[in-house]
Amino acid sequence: MEKPGRVFGRDWEWEALSEFATGTQAEVAFGVVSGRRRQGKTFLLRSLAEALGGFYFEATEGTDVELLRLFGMALARHTGSPVGYPFADWRDALTFFFSLPKDRPMPLVIDEFPYLMKANPAIPSILKQEIDLRGRTHGGSSNARVLICGSALSVMGKVLAGQAPLRGRARLELLVQSLPYREAAEFWGVSDPRLAVMLHAIVGGTPAYRDEFVAGDRPASVDDFDAWVARTVLNRRTSLFREGRYLLAEEPAIRDPALYHSVLAAVADGNSTWGGIAGHIGYKSADIAHPLNVLEDCGLLVKEKDAFRSGRTRYRIAEPLVTFYQAIMRPEWTDLSLGLAEEVWGRSRQRFLSKVMGPHFEILCREYALRYGRHHFGEGGIGEVTSGTVADQSGRSQIDVDVVVLGVPYPGEPRVIKSLGEAKWDKVMDLRHLGRLRRARDLLAAKGYETENTVLACYSGAGFDEALRAEAHDDPGVLLVDIPVLYGMSRAGF
Repeated sequence: MEKPGRVFGRDWEWEALSEFATGTQAEVAFGVVSGRRRQGKTFLLRSLAEALGGFYFEATEGTDVELLRLFGMALARHTGSPVGYPFADWRDALTFFFSLPKDRPMPLVIDEFPYLMKANPAIPSILKQEIDLRGRTHGGSSNARVLICGSALSVMGKVLAGQAPLRGRARLELLVQSLPYREAAEFWGVSDPRLAVMLHAIVGGTPAYRDEFVAGDRPASVDDFDAWVARTVLNRRTSLFREGRYLLAEEPAIRDPALYHSVLAAVADGNSTWGGIAGHIGYKSADIAHPLNVLEDCGLLVKEKDAFRSGRTRYRIAEPLVTFYQAIMRPEWTDLSLGLAEEVWGRSRQRFLSKVMGPHFEILCREYALRYGRHHFGEGGIGEVTSGTVADQSGRSQIDVDVVVLGVPYPGEPRVIKSLGEAKWDKVMDLRHLGRLRRARDLLAAKGYETENTVLACYSGAGFDEALRAEAHDDPGVLLVDIPVLYGMSRAGF
């Protein structure tokens, strides 16, 4: 089924949804759609229901009785009934719900499913029983293509897990993520790659922020970026101003917001390890296990393992706007609430470059290596792209490698390092940066890694000096990636 023109990007998501909704199997099919808030899940599902004449219902917070009544009213509107259906209970409602498709497959969507679960914890069990009654073993008596959706990742993650009633019933499990950074630039209409990186460091690839939160206001150029930050993100009259707070407050699993804000602030300040986070907020390491797990389950924190230090993990904030809020806005909240946006930004811009732009540029470089740059790294698949720390015993130091591209792991074979990379947003890179990568490669080779064809990559937002460019020209194992290359606007240099 062709994707509607109003849906930007999301090609593979639309393909997955349309194939599920139009499948020809003569029995009920069940799918789960999830993702962090503001990613466009509702827009996708509404568009799917409208395109196929399906039913869409968005639950709200409320009592069980009220939600049952609202569900009956929505079904009545869909069928053209002048009055709402007075269902006795949810089993009665779902029996009618499954009877809607007659002679063709039809999508039946229940959005914000966690609200239903909160009002009536038995809903998943009832839904499971109704699905089973209409499954293949009972003659496939329904063409319903049932989709449930939710933004509370901590709740949706349990719908199909463990001993959950609906485990094993889903034919589709779709996670709607932020737009990739190149698509995000296109979505915002930004053609200057430097401006695109700076914009992405604040709003990321979350589609809703462009129209719903800043009413289409976008920076016209790099020179307009500072003014744009002051008039939108730091402007107390815009919806984006409090969004960094609301993303945390909306998570049902978070009971003590103050602690969770402190954890996120520690990560935004550069404390990425378990011990570093605990020390920053004045807690013992054992006492932050629960908030770290909850933030990870909610999709606000991402845990990434160190490529070369077994058992060591780093945390980063998944949503750029939350990083910006914690690093820039939260410390200045009093003055921002008074409307002093320009003054605050004037004294916070340097902190933005060090605490936000630098780390975010590293993230984009890793995404480039994973999504767009794999042709640089020779044959064979990519096992993972992460960062890593290489111990240098001779100098009693360590080398931090920002972009590590590892090959697919095979038992009994040395792990292939396809690339080692260093990323600098605001520094012109030179031979010293390349020298550190060569030293890291040699140390890893001595430890048994396969490094014969390892590409040494320098990623820079400020460019490269002539000596490094000459070295890259002469050595095919050296890769230079600047911002235009990052956005596919020019060819990477060797």
